[in-house]
Amino acid sequence: MPYDIAIIGGGPGGYVAAIYAGKKKAKVCLIERDELGGTCLNRGCIPTKALIHSANIVSEIKQAKRFGIITRDVQIDWNTIQKNKETIVKTLTKGVENLLKANGVKTYKGTAKLLDKNTIEITYQTGQKETITAQKIILATGSSTVIIPIPGYDLPGVITSDEALSLEELPESMLIIGGGVIGIELGYIYNTMGVDITIVEMLPQILPRQDEEIQKELRKILERQGIKIYTSSKVKAIEKTEDKLITTFETQEGVKQITTDRVLMAAGRKPNTEAVKDLNLDIQKTGITVDEYLRTNIQNIYAIGDVTGKSMLAHVASHQGITAAKNALGQNKKMDYKVIPGCIYTSPEVASVGLTEEEARQKYKDNIKIGRFPFIASGKALTLGERQGFVKIISDSKYNEILGVHILGPNATELAAEAALAIKLECTAEELADTIHAHPTLSEAVMEASFDLLGEPIHKM
Repeated sequence: MPYDIAIIGGGPGGYVAAIYAGKKKAKVCLIERDELGGTCLNRGCIPTKALIHSANIVSEIKQAKRFGIITRDVQIDWNTIQKNKETIVKTLTKGVENLLKANGVKTYKGTAKLLDKNTIEITYQTGQKETITAQKIILATGSSTVIIPIPGYDLPGVITSDEALSLEELPESMLIIGGGVIGIELGYIYNTMGVDITIVEMLPQILPRQDEEIQKELRKILERQGIKIYTSSKVKAIEKTEDKLITTFETQEGVKQITTDRVLMAAGRKPNTEAVKDLNLDIQKTGITVDEYLRTNIQNIYAIGDVTGKSMLAHVASHQGITAAKNALGQNKKMDYKVIPGCIYTSPEVASVGLTEEEARQKYKDNIKIGRFPFIASGKALTLGERQGFVKIISDSKYNEILGVHILGPNATELAAEAALAIKLECTAEELADTIHAHPTLSEAVMEASFDLLGEPIHKM
């Protein structure tokens, strides 16, 4: 009996699509070659944040003295930190499995390949094969790490983010190729754990998609924390000595060489399209081409998540998954990419929603307004010992409609929800300022930045 919908890939896009379709009583199957939860749950978002929480605790302990708490002989038990991470991952993957079962989704563990627009061949680890059919197919095959083919890229000790999350012991030093979100977060983790970290980024700034003001301030903070950062720099080669790696890279000041225990490739991700390589799908370098309804050029096949190259974020994949499932079930739902929160879990955290200042100026010229509020003026931030960072709000000049919100500071990733809702509802700065925010809270900084944008700052000189 054919399925109504077959979903290839069990990450945050695929499994969410399957659960939604299952709740609508469709006959659904999900094919996953590895573990349920995909990269996000097993080798990305969740394990990274588990390690970051441990790093944050270490950081807080180091600063405990100023809060009147004296600590002695604090030691890092890396093995226990890794076990805690694995426990969290296993708990969540089991939860995904139970949710799929509860919603009537049949799960296959194997590698999928499309033979035609309705037929999928599944190859199991034993080599055995099975063929299934479906009226509609949703591709959620995700992405994999990019390996830069520089001399020495395949040497022992050169690792990707997958291995970086599961190192058996802490190295003394690590060079990270790539100053994007992955490189910055892993750099923060290992630097806090006492590893000597160097980041080499080819572009002029780290975190190229972030607001420039946020980029520059976070870089200063990371460098004060001890991370060495080289931008406008290109790695040329990696060489092996007896027990070390020597990385050669070009900078604006000339050629440099740095010796480390590990070299981490964190230069981005590429879409996984192997499952559909024999179909006549429109596939570009960035991924599978889809329209605003997530349809591919083959009528009954949809694509979601990293494989589309639209936005390689788990929460975007999940939203795409629900949208694609709705359309596969006969609805006519468009994807709206206007409001996508971006989060970086360093300390302090970074969150951004909407247009950066640079993007706003390109679109509106000088017809924009900007309000800022520093966390050093926030009562709640000071009680937490958090003095770094600020909230930045951008609006148009005509209606004061919120166009972008950028936050560098404590719990910024949680504060992003208010910003996302404000932009989604086309909220104005007046409406944000007129909303009573609880005191003392970090969220007051959003309200205060709105007052500043209106030229009526309250707690800002």
